[in-house]
Amino acid sequence: MIRPVAKAALVALALSTTALSSLTMAPLAQAQAKPAAASVTVPPIVYKERTLANGLKVFTSRDATTPNVTVQVWYGVGSKDDPEGRSGFAHLFEHLMFKSTRNMPNEFFDRLTEDVGGFNNASTYDDFTNYYEVVPANHLQRLLWAESERLGSLVIDDAVFKSERDVVKEELRQRVLANPYGRFFALNITKASFADHPYKRPGIGSIEELDAATVDDVRAFHQAYYRPDNAALIVVGNFDEAQLNAWVDQYFGPLKAPATPIRQVTTVEPPRTSSKVVTTYGPNVPLPAVAMTWLAPAAADPDVPALAVLDAILSAGKSSRLYDSLVYDQKIAQQIFSSAPNNAQPGLFYVGAIMAGGKTVEQGEASLSAQIAKLRATPPTAAELAEAKAGLLADAVRGRETIDGRAFAIGYALRTEGDAQRANTDLAALQAVTAADVQRVAAKYLADDRKVTVRYLPESTKPAGAKDPFEAAPKVASVSYDGPVTALAPEGERVAPPAPGAPVSPVLPSPVEKTLANGLRVIVAKSSDLPLVTADLTVRGGSGADPAGLAGVSSLTAELLTEGTKTRTATQVAAATEALGANLEAGSGWEATSLTLSVIADKAAQGLAIMADVAENPTFKADELERVKTETLDGLSVSFQRPGAVAGFVVPTVIYAGSGYGHVANGTPGSLPKIQRDALVKTHAANWRPDNAILVLTGDLTPEQGFALAEKAFGGWARPAGPPPALVKGPTGYAARNVIVDLPGTGQAAVVVTKPAILRADPRYYAGLVTNGVLGGGYSSRLNQEIRIKRGLSYGASSSLSPRAAIGGFSASVQTKNESAAQVVGLIKDELTRLAAEPTSASELAARKSVLVGDFGRDLGTSGGLADILGNLAIYGVPLNEIQAYTRKVEAVSAADVQAFSKAVLDPAQTSVIVVGDAKAMGEGVKTAVPAAQQIPIDQLDLDSPTLTKGK
Repeated sequence: MIRPVAKAALVALALSTTALSSLTMAPLAQAQAKPAAASVTVPPIVYKERTLANGLKVFTSRDATTPNVTVQVWYGVGSKDDPEGRSGFAHLFEHLMFKSTRNMPNEFFDRLTEDVGGFNNASTYDDFTNYYEVVPANHLQRLLWAESERLGSLVIDDAVFKSERDVVKEELRQRVLANPYGRFFALNITKASFADHPYKRPGIGSIEELDAATVDDVRAFHQAYYRPDNAALIVVGNFDEAQLNAWVDQYFGPLKAPATPIRQVTTVEPPRTSSKVVTTYGPNVPLPAVAMTWLAPAAADPDVPALAVLDAILSAGKSSRLYDSLVYDQKIAQQIFSSAPNNAQPGLFYVGAIMAGGKTVEQGEASLSAQIAKLRATPPTAAELAEAKAGLLADAVRGRETIDGRAFAIGYALRTEGDAQRANTDLAALQAVTAADVQRVAAKYLADDRKVTVRYLPESTKPAGAKDPFEAAPKVASVSYDGPVTALAPEGERVAPPAPGAPVSPVLPSPVEKTLANGLRVIVAKSSDLPLVTADLTVRGGSGADPAGLAGVSSLTAELLTEGTKTRTATQVAAATEALGANLEAGSGWEATSLTLSVIADKAAQGLAIMADVAENPTFKADELERVKTETLDGLSVSFQRPGAVAGFVVPTVIYAGSGYGHVANGTPGSLPKIQRDALVKTHAANWRPDNAILVLTGDLTPEQGFALAEKAFGGWARPAGPPPALVKGPTGYAARNVIVDLPGTGQAAVVVTKPAILRADPRYYAGLVTNGVLGGGYSSRLNQEIRIKRGLSYGASSSLSPRAAIGGFSASVQTKNESAAQVVGLIKDELTRLAAEPTSASELAARKSVLVGDFGRDLGTSGGLADILGNLAIYGVPLNEIQAYTRKVEAVSAADVQAFSKAVLDPAQTSVIVVGDAKAMGEGVKTAVPAAQQIPIDQLDLDSPTLTKGK
């Protein structure tokens, strides 16, 4: 239930969309003698394929067990197709596709998806752009009509183009410029690695190139690439096949394919003839980083399965070679990463590391090179090979749990390998990889004399007069477009979308529970027939119970659970888990702590045995504790350079002041060094006991199977004498407080408007959910409408309500360019005022309720989502049949309830405002917008002090 927070946010360094870069970082990875890995069987995706006369490819896969359907359109155009001097163009155009068509005004697409309980999104990769929606199945015809509208009659006007360009620039600032390692991953690695191929250009673009673009450039781009013979329609879910085919023919069949051929990238990257080192610099970089890249084959090449296994051996999980060597053994790296090639044209294989504090890139280079050399010289062990395959195949199973995941697998295989069937056949190719294959591809591709090393260092270390290693983008004149231009039809002349069909009733899970003799409450619910099981063990007690001055004790206790038991070392825990293709993670929240296992169903007993050992018998060895504390401190040094993270650290001190919750949950630079082993031992002894725990089992299992698994794994867990600890009480008072933190050089400002809110037991709980949904829940919420859609001031604006047993909080959060921080503060407060001043319209209220119900239903459909929901209900003492009551209670909330909740709970006069940004760039306006604010330079911020400042 409590997912582990990314260690000091370093996981966020793997930028979350490939619109930014073709690079993605593999999970953190540790190794020693390994158990034999279990085999994993992945159910194939059964689909049908046909091609229309206009060249549109159509893929369909029926699943009658879901009440939903996903509609996806994958276009064969990506960042590599950006025009010269217009990097980021494919990604910019992705944004424009959500605007108007001849018959749909701006944001109407959201009315067809979000407002009926579905969702829509898109992503831009190097080789393709994909648009995807999930909606209730009775809305399928409407989505097919809408997608044909986007393909055939998109409106591209100057006003929308400029607005969305501003949004993309904010996305660039948030993901790249405000992230200490954003430039490294999104810009520098590919720029340094490719000489000629357009893969070198950043998918997110640059401010300068985005500013140079014109509406004519965009219209020409659309005409060149958005055509039926460059598109693939993928539909997966609950539908009638004959009816679906008729609708596809009706809406897509009339679209014409141009006579001109589709533009293709024909540039061939020249072979490397030598190695080189490229040194780059960035602002606010607390830890140096290094990457090593090699040219690699296209994704369809027969060598890629072996390279994928090689990648997994290097960095997949805590038993991988790079983690074991650089992070665990030598302790020179905070994070390691690697990636196998995944491009339609020849791309990259790379490895790298973010160094630990006080360590150098030269140390990282030496260790990374040594690990690659070992694989060139000696094949991996049989256990390593089997473990890597088990992990890759288990991940494939997890990816097929949802209808949109299955559709993605089809589309990805089509666009990167040229054949949708590779979604299934690649799995057999992975199984066939031998140890000799892994050694062979390491020797073939990863030679020292063809390696590019990219160093990333703090800007403060840049020598005077040092030149930028990358050439400036060429200045290219805009094109002159004289083709057809579509306009939005007058309202009375627009073709209306087809009406929805008859609703498909969902089949809700039916949880069953029992209590073992030792007091462990066990809840079991079958969620699907996919061979996957989630086990979630949650205990009461979390960061709210951290001893005074020792923030982070609960978080460290959770993290150290998997770092060694009485019978297994940390590396043996990792190896045993990963040999099953399983994921085992621990995480601590304010009031509860969880241990979560995801495992293939026929390996559940083995996985639960490891889980029980970890829960009951952790040793908290002093050397492991010191290692994890050091890693966490290094992670904090990164987080202190991210405005959103800093704002998040300040929030609990402000709104929960005077209670056990008024600190940073995961620890601070001041508290972590003070924490000793005995604090973890005491915390574990107090909370980790069967009569204080709830075990939820979901996935492909019956209640009888679940109870038997629970009894076998946890039946021997002894219940200690005496009662479990009482819940830590929340604060008794609150005073609004404004804080401005100066983070010089940061690329964006973070704005958070926050205050205490309701508890979970409050009878206004559902009114609170709906109110928050109206204000900041989803793309069409009021905050996002005002801040992103209307003004282009942010990549996204949202709010959250977090009711718990003893505390509850509300926050509205936005990241924006520094210069807009003051304006954003005003916009948030204006929306809070409006929410209380006037009733929400019936249509808006219905739409926001649909978002809540749709999100809840999709969560119920996955084993992990269902386990989270059931665990939360149980930990807060809510009956499990709340699953059946959720929709009814959401629908019962009235406009008057929303207005009353806003007046009582979300009074803007009672909010605290926290702004973190570059004070010089924000200017004097932010001080006016945030009156009487405490102003703190980042180097004077003390998160252990109630005053938040050092020496006071």
